[in-house]
Amino acid sequence: MVGSAVAKRGGEAMAKRARERARQEKQAAKAAKRAAGPDDTEGLSTKGEGDLLEEFAALSARYEAKTISHENFEEERERILGELGIESG
Repeated sequence: MVGSAVAKRGGEAMAKRARERARQEKQAAKAAKRAAGPDDTEGLSTKGEGDLLEEFAALSARYEAKTISHENFEEERERILGELGIESG
């Protein structure tokens, strides 16, 4: 009976080490991604950040004035944020 208790703890320790190793690998991947910086070539438009922010401000004003539907607002918002490299949602 004592042997089975030791074996059970050994399995738990192995699982814990595996979880810790997976966590460390995930952290290393995130650190590498941060160190690489943003991928400027992926789907970004030729508009500058200032232009996109102005476009977003105008879009928000149109939405507040109820001159654009909620669906159109969300579509345009997603597009602008995507071009800015900001994940939404």
